[in-house]
Amino acid sequence: MTKKIFDSEYARTMKIKNALETTKTLVNHIGRHLAQKSKDEKNEKEISLKKMDEFQTIAYDFAWIYSEVYASEQILAYAEKNSQDSNTIEALLAEIFTAETISHVSEKIGYRAAEWGATPDILMQTIWNPEVTAAVGSVLTTENYNKAAKLIADKNHGGTYGLGEQHEMFRQTFKKFAEDNVMPLAEKVHRHDLLIPQEILNGLKELGCFGLSIPQQFGGFQDDAQADNTGMCVVTEELSRGSLGVAGSLITRPEILSKALLKGGTQAQKEKWLPLLATGERMAGVAATEPDYGSDVAGFKVTATRKESNGQKGWVINGVKTWCTFAGYADSLMVLCRTNPDMSLKHKGLSLLIAEKPRFEGHEFSYDQPEHGGHIEGKAIPTIGYRGMHSYEVAFENYWVPEENLIGGEEGLGKGFYLQMEGFAGGRLQTAARALGVMQAAFEAALRYSNERKVFNKPIFDYTMTQWKITRMAAIIQACRQATFHACQLMDNHKGSMEASLVKFYTSKVSEWVTREALQIHGGYGYAEEYAVSRYFVDARVFSIFEGAEEVLALRVIAPALLKQYL
Repeated sequence: MTKKIFDSEYARTMKIKNALETTKTLVNHIGRHLAQKSKDEKNEKEISLKKMDEFQTIAYDFAWIYSEVYASEQILAYAEKNSQDSNTIEALLAEIFTAETISHVSEKIGYRAAEWGATPDILMQTIWNPEVTAAVGSVLTTENYNKAAKLIADKNHGGTYGLGEQHEMFRQTFKKFAEDNVMPLAEKVHRHDLLIPQEILNGLKELGCFGLSIPQQFGGFQDDAQADNTGMCVVTEELSRGSLGVAGSLITRPEILSKALLKGGTQAQKEKWLPLLATGERMAGVAATEPDYGSDVAGFKVTATRKESNGQKGWVINGVKTWCTFAGYADSLMVLCRTNPDMSLKHKGLSLLIAEKPRFEGHEFSYDQPEHGGHIEGKAIPTIGYRGMHSYEVAFENYWVPEENLIGGEEGLGKGFYLQMEGFAGGRLQTAARALGVMQAAFEAALRYSNERKVFNKPIFDYTMTQWKITRMAAIIQACRQATFHACQLMDNHKGSMEASLVKFYTSKVSEWVTREALQIHGGYGYAEEYAVSRYFVDARVFSIFEGAEEVLALRVIAPALLKQYL
């Protein structure tokens, strides 16, 4: 009997895997159709954004479908590698997540098939194929959701991580740090909008947290010969599980600056700045966004003009940047400036400068350069969540920066956008990891509370609706985690920029559902600040906005790049 059960469940796993492959056939068919529809008339190997903008909602949904299919592939691959049979948490979650993905693809296309370029014939051959619908239907049953939920409750986790020995050591080290040092202070910092406590900064410096993305030759922890983005994401997830604003985002800014330096900095700049960033002696901020130009980099107007001051060659920065997280406490700001006034050059007229300033601990700061006459001031923008680092609007007035702080020197002129994007690719991976940490914290809180809270004389976990929610949370988290780890491995080998965008896009949005349902499970208490789950909910909302707003990421990064592959 046991063997028959095992055989039937293994067959079910294989059927859902085959169903995903069939679904990908439809996705590729749609991709080819949309690529032809948006092909540039002058250059048939390029996508016309103007044409694509005529069907933005379809293009956005295509990016979404593609990201969900990618996550399904990774959770299935993980389950195959780490499950001894088809009755483990890993296998059940992989089946459920993949079956839901196929269902979502069907829902997205539905009555809009003509806009997608999907004929009845291709639909019948793919997602409406009887074998596909039967496979999906055999998985998406109340019995399977309940079975998975009970396994989760018995083991008190939503599946293993599948990490190697070193990365698991990283995880346990920073998990303990987060539980011992971050969690006890997280609510106080959030409720009173305080700055990150100094003891947390000092503790993370001692653990080498800021050197995770910096090669050993420059004082960091990363192997000189091989990048390790997985380690960075594992640490980020655990710190974000403790608190997004207090610890989870601390290594994002040094990550972005160090990647830009490694990509295009001079040897002297690498030797000076990377060791300082690795030890935490220098704390970094990033000043990219402008008040009137969020992700529209081509329109940036903050200028940097060459000027000699006190016998030293340098640049003066003028203009206003906004959403500069940690800009008050940071003493080194990576500023994206227009160094060529010709606006027709768009992003090719931008360069990166490192502007140095004193550290400030309040919600406002102001500083006059005594030797050069420049001025900088900033004011924190009140936010509903993501508190601890503060995000500032920063104004520069003839703020002087030495020539040596132009990243890449003369070779770096006009390359600032590209160097920043090198850092932002890693930043997108980190955002996925941050979303994972917040989701994991919310999931654990929901699982714990659902077993403690009784309604109508039994724990709310015992109700099938709760079990469905708990199972979906675990499946989403596991899929996001494995997709993120896979993207990390690609990035280690100088690939995976698209995959980093996909996981940032997907995890950011689904984190809202996971934290929302965790709060809902808590009922009225979830809406009270007494329970941390309310903080998880408001913190999760920021992921789809920063490091590339989801609409811009979908319509200006993901969809055009995907469609170009089909030309």
